[in-house]
Amino acid sequence: MELYPIFLKLQDKKCLVVGGGKVAERKVQALARCGAQIHVVSPQLTIGLQNMAERGLINHRCGYYQTGDLINTFLVISATNDDTVNHAVAGDCLKRNILVNVVDDPPRCNFFVPSVVHRRSLKLAISTGGNSPRLAKMIRRSLELEFGPAFAEFNDYLGSVRKQVHAQVADPVQREQILKNLVDETTYILVKQGKLEQAKERVNHVCHFDRCQS
Repeated sequence: MELYPIFLKLQDKKCLVVGGGKVAERKVQALARCGAQIHVVSPQLTIGLQNMAERGLINHRCGYYQTGDLINTFLVISATNDDTVNHAVAGDCLKRNILVNVVDDPPRCNFFVPSVVHRRSLKLAISTGGNSPRLAKMIRRSLELEFGPAFAEFNDYLGSVRKQVHAQVADPVQREQILKNLVDETTYILVKQGKLEQAKERVNHVCHFDRCQS
């Protein structure tokens, strides 16, 4: 059975992390980048998580997981080293149709966290369906080399151009044509080579040319 790939909007969503170790800290940091309301349940925290709690970046309940922790929760990650706790978290979430990921325990997950190449608004996600996190990491490292930081700036630039086109081009047919032609193979290669200004010039040319043709 295939997995359905999606990107979730977690802004202001309550997300629960059960566990306070290094793995939990990595999961919390990823959720924080998405603007989630993060709740951590654990009797102990890493120094990093403790700092986040003291700064008000996460909510921490010192103690062990309880079913009540799931109230109004959108997504759960269980990252403890106690199988009994992880199994309980997974079972409670699945009964309530809550998204849950138990670290390193694919059968008890209804979603998997992919290995991700972060280029600001551009994200490349790799998943092996829980079969091999090591393979996903190796592919991610390869993609990080292939898609360097230039793609972050260029993708943000395309976003600003897209907004301008939507605001300034009233005709839907012309607007669709401009957006379709913003990037071609040559432009893509220029970005890979780090030639951002040349790539941007090609985008600007498309906008100007297509408008002149209307």
